[in-house]
Amino acid sequence: MHGWIILDKPLGLGSTQGVSAVKRALRDGGYGKFKVGHGGTLDPLATGVLPIAIGQATKLAGRMLDSDKVYDFTIGFGVETDTLDGEGVGIAASPVRPTLAEVEAVLPRFTGAIEQAPPAYSALKVGGERAYDLARAGEEVVLAKRSVTIHALSVSLPRVGKRDERLDGITLTAHVSKGTYIRSLARDIALALGTVGHVTMLRRIRAGPFALDAAISLDKLADAAKARQLEHLLLPLRAGLDDIPALFLDPDQAGLLRRGQVLDGTDAEDGQYFALLDDIPVALVEAQSGFVRVVRGFNL
Repeated sequence: MHGWIILDKPLGLGSTQGVSAVKRALRDGGYGKFKVGHGGTLDPLATGVLPIAIGQATKLAGRMLDSDKVYDFTIGFGVETDTLDGEGVGIAASPVRPTLAEVEAVLPRFTGAIEQAPPAYSALKVGGERAYDLARAGEEVVLAKRSVTIHALSVSLPRVGKRDERLDGITLTAHVSKGTYIRSLARDIALALGTVGHVTMLRRIRAGPFALDAAISLDKLADAAKARQLEHLLLPLRAGLDDIPALFLDPDQAGLLRRGQVLDGTDAEDGQYFALLDDIPVALVEAQSGFVRVVRGFNL
């Protein structure tokens, strides 16, 4: 049981609760104890793709945190909340409602490299404390802007109606870099449209290499555990590295890497590789100038 289970996280469930659900499934199915972790926090008010790493795959969880994400999200216009989502209380209101044409016209301003201020209600630390703890205590939280990249941003579905119809909300799809706050993006888009707004729906449809078509519900997870069929839902460790090529080793090379030694004289081009001995994962490695070094070793 070394690999990935991809949850379709339901509304109201935290990422750590998703990890607990997989641990419980492993226990209920009699699979024994394995290290379990998630590959990227997803707010309780968000749904969608939550990669759960099991066993040796947890060594790749940090790499998953750095991966791009894709979200569908709805901006409700007219009210901004303190949390920038539906959980908070209103702090600003506006009667202005944009048209579809106005929304489409402003989206290019938020595509590419942009600067954004994270929400006050976020897990970032200020003076050693979580920003959301300070905000909940009534303290004013001002977070420095950060650079993020919006690779693509578009209206999710064609709307029926006139392009000059005033909209109470709009659903967008965003392909974003790590560290991007969709709640901040929604706030800033609304402000650019001369109004205010907040996120009323947020669904992650891709995290790194994992998409919704691989995701399962908590009910399916529980049923598979009871039937002792969790292994049929488990994606291989390799699935978390499908964006990098394989490097096939002979037994002597695999032995050297497993001992943390460096391979020299290889003809691998510079870059990262997934090193394999037959079908057995050995390590995530970095090749440079003919030398191959271990980045993450797997004890399999």
